[in-house]
Amino acid sequence: MAAALVDRGSWFLALTLGVSLLKTLFINAYHSTDFEVHRNWLAITHSLPVSRWYHENTSEWTLDYPPLFAWFEYGLSHFARHFDDKMLVVENLNYSSPATNLFQRLSVIFTDVVFIYAARECCRCVKNQKGTRDILNSPSFVLAVLLLWNFGLLIVDHIHFQYNGFLFGFLLLSIAKHLQSRHLQGALLFAILLNLKHIYLYVAPAYGVFLLRSYCFTQDNSDGSIKWRSFSPLRLLALGCIVVAVCAISFGPFVAMGQVSQVLSRLFPFKRGLCHAYWAPNAWALYNVLDKSLTTLFVRLKLVNETMLPRASMTGGLVQEFSHSVLPSVTPFATLLCTLLSMLPALASIWQRPRGARGFLRCLLLCALASFMFGWHVHEKAVLIAVLPLSLLAVESREDAGIFLLLSTTAHYSLFPLLFTPAELLIKFALMLIFTIFSFAALGRLHSALGCLLQPLEVVYLSGLAAVAVACELVFPFSPWQQKMPFLPLLATSAYTSLGICYSFLRLYGTLLRHDGRKPKQP
Repeated sequence: MAAALVDRGSWFLALTLGVSLLKTLFINAYHSTDFEVHRNWLAITHSLPVSRWYHENTSEWTLDYPPLFAWFEYGLSHFARHFDDKMLVVENLNYSSPATNLFQRLSVIFTDVVFIYAARECCRCVKNQKGTRDILNSPSFVLAVLLLWNFGLLIVDHIHFQYNGFLFGFLLLSIAKHLQSRHLQGALLFAILLNLKHIYLYVAPAYGVFLLRSYCFTQDNSDGSIKWRSFSPLRLLALGCIVVAVCAISFGPFVAMGQVSQVLSRLFPFKRGLCHAYWAPNAWALYNVLDKSLTTLFVRLKLVNETMLPRASMTGGLVQEFSHSVLPSVTPFATLLCTLLSMLPALASIWQRPRGARGFLRCLLLCALASFMFGWHVHEKAVLIAVLPLSLLAVESREDAGIFLLLSTTAHYSLFPLLFTPAELLIKFALMLIFTIFSFAALGRLHSALGCLLQPLEVVYLSGLAAVAVACELVFPFSPWQQKMPFLPLLATSAYTSLGICYSFLRLYGTLLRHDGRKPKQP
């Protein structure tokens, strides 16, 4: 009977129902300030005219997502009023009630239907081995678990609180459409996504180059060089019309009211500083650690006067501008330049040697990680933009599976500081342990790995990650250093996970360069 259930494809439904039930168990768990952020946005969009949406500042949590997301909040608000209409009063700052909590949590669970559908489409894009009767060991089943039960999404959306699953649904569905050669549908979905949350500009260069090269140029030479005579202006026009139409729907009302500059000032608040409240584990986290280490050394050697140094409090958990003490302070332009330069090899690769939608997916991952590594005011949660799509490559390639295991394990642990209350300690450890064990076991079995998919030094690094977790989460809270240096666990977590994510970025680039170094197959 169980075998028949699996054969009918009911396994996907079972996975979906299982994870949905798990999410309901977190309804009364800890939630972050993002809970109040979205409650305030519900109130703004429901109670105020459109002309005041991006001007309202009663709360410090002003509306700073693109207009389509504001309309999404507006739609949700009409359901929210049936739970507790007091949550829709702008002046009710930090308002909370059992009905408000229930609605907010359920809204995330129900809007995850977009992510669930996208995961289903992605599973249809992977290649299952012919004659495989064991569905539980098939690439599609493993991919479904890696997406639907992703540890990062579970804690960020359903405990910490956000709507990333809804947004990632559009990204994954767009990728699936490109894998299915439905490029206009993929472009439309990505244009909608950009107008829901502008953080996905991280991967926009990959979309732009891929669509121009592989969709607008309809024929290629066997060596992958460009044939300008195969350029299709009608296809370029179709893509342009899609982008313009979506942006017109999103920004049109604000253009008519002359408020575009006001909207953009909310979307790109450069005065928030280089780093987010919790250090994202990227190149700037390592830069901050180096600056702090040099400052301590120079002060002890009396090479600098401590009273003359600028106040560098990037470990303080605040969102604001700070200057580095010893190293040169980083500007937004410098981060933009570093990001673009780190993307260029990947973009040049899919332009010179297009390898279809999977080549585009690899480029998208590199663009996501480049933006995460060098971007301005990067949120730690943004690493999921690379982790989730990498799942598609991990179930098809042994080498990509190794990169996925290293990146996902490191990235997921870097999210631990988001849940800092004792009540969630066991939850986050248990969920991550279960997901990590499944990932290693399932991918190892899928790729018939007799040994580990990781290299020896990578195993040593992940062992060190376990030591950092024990020290920061279990030992440090009971040590005398807790009062003297409360920032130490955050610093250690950010610095150590930065090394793993930087390495994963370089290793992923290595796979791209090896693909480029291979001789093209002759037709």
